[in-house]
Amino acid sequence: MPEWFVHAAWAVFVLLALTAAFFFTFTRGTLILRGLRPGPKSPGAHIYPIYEDMRLIRLIDWQPINSAILLFQYHRLVAMITEHLKRSDLRGGRVLITSCAFGNVIPKVADVALAGGAARLQISDLVHNELLNAQRKLGGAGDALELRQEDAASMGLPDGSVAANVIFFLLHELPDPMKLQVLNEACRVLAPGGTLYLAEFHRPERPLLRALGWLYFKTFEPMALALWHTHDPLPYLQAMPGLHCERRTLFFGNYQVITATRVAD
Repeated sequence: MPEWFVHAAWAVFVLLALTAAFFFTFTRGTLILRGLRPGPKSPGAHIYPIYEDMRLIRLIDWQPINSAILLFQYHRLVAMITEHLKRSDLRGGRVLITSCAFGNVIPKVADVALAGGAARLQISDLVHNELLNAQRKLGGAGDALELRQEDAASMGLPDGSVAANVIFFLLHELPDPMKLQVLNEACRVLAPGGTLYLAEFHRPERPLLRALGWLYFKTFEPMALALWHTHDPLPYLQAMPGLHCERRTLFFGNYQVITATRVAD
């Protein structure tokens, strides 16, 4: 085996190991340390530092990184949402993005919503720095943009007030009871004919991918595994009255986009 190949292989291994250590430190590792502290937990105790510290946000919120994290399916997941949005009647309505997400999903949704006649684009997040980062991406939204710092499990919007609600990879980072609270809120604010767009991880079809996914989630995102079994969002949404739900999966079942539309009166 050529010596250069051995050096290259070791370099790749070290790079991957350092990357894994970095993400563990600023994701689950921090949550473990927080859990050891005495006293009551804050409402944002489940939030990773990479979503709170602006320096980390700027470092991670780079499209190639986010595409790689989602195994280069990011653009397909966003396209599944925006193509459906383009077919929706958003004229004069409010489009909500519940929780900021890294990458270009926010500007992509914003472009489609405003081109479709939406009167208001609202972004809600518990973290102030996430809202500032989203605002930086949406310089052309003008007066249509509204930023609200609030908990996705307890929002200040009236019932039936939004034409569309986009939740992009939020549930897997939430404690299990909060997953259901967020789904309840997301559907409560849907207007008749309005649609919830939920992009998330899904239980892979292939045994090898399932084993690798289980190992990844156990290490980095343990709260995500409930989406495979006890907290699969689709049956929970289907049990709600007045919703028409569909699920599409991609990349051998690794990812899903669920649409839940409030049946018009």
